[in-house]
Amino acid sequence: MPTPSLTRRRLITIAATAAGAGLLGRAGIARAATEPLRWHGQALGAQVSLEIYHPDHDAAARLVALSLAEVRRLERQFSLYQADSAICELNRRGVLVAPDPDMVALLQASLKFAALTGGAFDPTVQPLWRLYEQHFSAERPDPAGPSADALAEVLARVGHDGLLVTPDRIALAKRGAGITLNGIAQGYATDKVVALLRGAGLSTTLVDMGEIRAIGARPDGAPWRVGLADPDQVDAITETIEIADRAVATSAGAGFRFEPSGRFTHLFDPATGRSPSRYRSVSVLAPTATEADALSTAFSLLPREKIETIVAARPGLQARMMDLDGRLSCCGA
Repeated sequence: MPTPSLTRRRLITIAATAAGAGLLGRAGIARAATEPLRWHGQALGAQVSLEIYHPDHDAAARLVALSLAEVRRLERQFSLYQADSAICELNRRGVLVAPDPDMVALLQASLKFAALTGGAFDPTVQPLWRLYEQHFSAERPDPAGPSADALAEVLARVGHDGLLVTPDRIALAKRGAGITLNGIAQGYATDKVVALLRGAGLSTTLVDMGEIRAIGARPDGAPWRVGLADPDQVDAITETIEIADRAVATSAGAGFRFEPSGRFTHLFDPATGRSPSRYRSVSVLAPTATEADALSTAFSLLPREKIETIVAARPGLQARMMDLDGRLSCCGA
């Protein structure tokens, strides 16, 4: 059976708590005497949280409710764990007519990041997930993974060029194709909540809908401090970073392993169908959580020189790569 470890979406959230960011308390809403209103719960398959500074407690509570309602709405579009979601309907039927504008926007963003990364980011790798899940769920799976023939058959269904997106219709051109938005949807949901809270006039808030994005700095003007978890050691922190008006996301193969050795993980190279082993983890700081989320996924597959080229061309982007020996290297501002 697949062996879950830390999910990729928890690699920052857990670390933020361990680093003293104080995001997660009791389930529901809590308010310190002179501190922010804090909320935490679950959405999009992750632990999520809000830290809101607002002079009116009731108004802050309403904003939490509105934020959660927005995330639940997006789950009905993007979740692979809700059988009646739009993405599940698309994967079953191969077509989605009159799609929700957010589904269109996120798939268009996915195709943009696919082009930017030379196909390293690819939302059409869902058939690979199914293949590995079925293989390692068997009673005595071959530890070498699926056969070359099985892998070749599934790879024929993968490729972002087979995803056709217009405002009126979304279609999968390849028979048996399927999409996953697990490498970008949490970032997109974080950005949607940020837009909602900014529209309500908030200027000091930390949003974590699976990925973290700060609205402004802390009330005292200091940046928010966020810890990055060690993907191989629960509750261990590799480093603490500071952000203000910025987002951060981390990807690591150790986030989900199909088998104990970690050779086969949730990160797939769309070209080979195998899991990369270039880095222990990759973190990306970016102006938006959507960009940080997508690029942390894609950069996990790319050599450093390609990462540096992409980072150099995009303002406000930084990549932090930890190699297999635990050495950290960075590029970008």
